[in-house]
Parts: sequence; structure tokens; C-alpha cells
Amino acid sequence: MPTEKKLKVCLVSISLATGGLERSCAMLSQMLEGKGHEVHLVVLNDEIDYPFSGKMFNLGKFKSENDTLIKRLLRFRKFKKYLKAEAFDVIIDHRPKNNYKRELFYAKWLYNGFNVVYVAHNSKKSRYLTENPEAFSKICSRNLLNVAVSQYIEDEVLRKEGIENSVTIHNAFDPSWGEDASELPQILKNKKYILSYGRLDDAVKNVSFLIEAFSESKVWKNDIYLAILGAGQDKEMLQALAASKECSGNILFLPFTKSPFEIIKNAHCVTLTSKYEGFPMVLVESLSLGTPVVSLDIISGPSEIIQHNVNGLLIAEGSLSLFAKALREICFNEVLYQTLKQHTKSSVEKFSMQAISKKWNQTLQDAIR
Repeated sequence: MPTEKKLKVCLVSISLATGGLERSCAMLSQMLEGKGHEVHLVVLNDEIDYPFSGKMFNLGKFKSENDTLIKRLLRFRKFKKYLKAEAFDVIIDHRPKNNYKRELFYAKWLYNGFNVVYVAHNSKKSRYLTENPEAFSKICSRNLLNVAVSQYIEDEVLRKEGIENSVTIHNAFDPSWGEDASELPQILKNKKYILSYGRLDDAVKNVSFLIEAFSESKVWKNDIYLAILGAGQDKEMLQALAASKECSGNILFLPFTKSPFEIIKNAHCVTLTSKYEGFPMVLVESLSLGTPVVSLDIISGPSEIIQHNVNGLLIAEGSLSLFAKALREICFNEVLYQTLKQHTKSSVEKFSMQAISKKWNQTLQDAIR
């Protein structure tokens, strides 16, 4: 059997804060270092919330309030010098790819001469394949590899644009992450609550749909609450919508926390109502903590995680009445609920850091060999 090569790897991300993409990049640094590779991280913004492994090169620290084009170019020159000085075996880029000219700059100048892997986290083509997918696909086809975080993204986003050097590696969760010593907020103690957590960007996360479905479900008449955890541009709008409902007293808004574990563990269920996702880690994280899930069957992700009536409820149509019915079912059908709860943790073992790190390691070994 060939000896495994220990690689010098550079991970690139916008930041290591706020979102699932950033958390998965931080986690990949831990997984690759755990496999014996030398890991470096380059972040473009000075925002670091998630634990990581390896050496950090924080380009965000060179930003100023008056961030001119010249200053940005000088930062990229530092970036280029760093890449050349370190002579990486492979660069793994997690950034969104939504501007073709920018990606041409990265490919032709910044990454020129390196083995590059792009990680596609988004199922919306314009968020990953830029406004010029035909031209950008040619850049991707010259990469060492393109990694999709869901099978849908590989099949329907990458390969449909002719990007054949693609593979699916799902995002991972840390089996020990729920051991974090966080506390349940006082406002949730002794309450039965449905949970939604994540960025409050309604154009994507569609939290307004959840508020409408919760209102229509009438479960709040049985002293059940809806907890909405997170921060974002639409928080005030969503609070105003909640305040307009008869059930407003049963809708609770909680601030973003880096340690949501106790809140997730103690939820009756966790919901996902997004319009689109890449690979929704809220579902995997919740199931890993033993909390069943209720999700719309949107493209990319939920159907690769949820088995309907086994570990959660997967709602095929984006219908308020069907989602409201699912909320009633998971709240009041105790036999079903216990069945779902019984299968939560075992259903996501294939997404553990141990399993996913093996896949990443083998994929890189095969690609570089």
C-alpha cells in the first residue's frame, strides 16, 4: 500500500465566523491537521469565532476604514508573497464564487502555478458559478479538483456545467461539540419550544414562512413556543411580523451565540424553511444532539440528511398548511416523536469528523499522487 504523503495545505475563507461555510472551513483545518498535514488558514476579513487548527494568516488585520483599491491590491500582493514563500502542495478555497472578474484574477494571478481545490457550498448557481458560468466552469475544470458539499451540487450545479473533475464530500460535525459547557437561557427554561437558528436573512432562510406556519399550526395554544436564534439584517422585520400575530407572546427572539448546544439539545425539534441551501448543517448538528428535525424538502441537502418519519419530517411542498400540520404532528404524536428521537444520532454518524476526515484525506492523496 502506498505511503500517505503529508501535505502542506492552505485553506482560504472570507472569515471564520457567522455561517456554516465558515464553520466547515475551520473544522476542515482540524480534520486535516488530525491526519498529520501541515495546515495554514488565510482569512480575508478579521472575523474569527470558530476554533481552528494550524497557522493563521489574517489579511483582515491589514484592512482600514478607508479601504481603497490600492490598499486591496497591496493586501493581495502580501497574499501572493505568502503563497509563494510557503510553497503549498494544495490550496483549498472555500470562498463564494459570485464575480467572474474576481475569479479570473484569483486563477490567473494569485493561484497561478498551484494545485487548487474549490469547495462549492451553495446550490444557487449565481452564488457559486458567477454571472458567467460557462467561462467560470473552464477555470474550475483546470483545478486539481472541485468538491461539492452535497450530491445535488455535484450533479446539478457542477457537472451540468461540464465540470467533470468533481466529487462530493459532505460537511462534517464534531461529535464532541455538544459537550461545550453552555447554559440554557433563563427564558427557555421549563418551556417546550420549536427552534430555528441561523442567519436572519429572510430572502434565503425564509423565517417569515416559519412564523406564518407556527401561527397557523395553533400549537402555541398548548403552551408551545417558537424560539428564533440568530442575528441578521431582517431581525427587526421578523420581530414586527411576529408581533402582528395572535401568538406573538409565544415567539421568542434570542441573540446569536457561538455555543448554541444546550438550546438545540433542549428543543423539541429544529426547523429548516430556507428557500435554498448547500448542505444545511443545522439539520446535521441538531440530529447529532438527539433533536428531531422538520424541514422543507428544498434542493440540495435535506433529502441527503432526513429520512421522512425516521429521524425527522421532510415536507415535499412549500405549503404553509402542510408545514403547520407537520408541526402539530411532531408536537402531539408522541409515538412518532419517540421513533424520530430514537434514530437521530445514528442517522448522522456518516457525517462525523472522523468519517469525513478520512474521505478528505483519501481524496487529496488520490488527487496529488
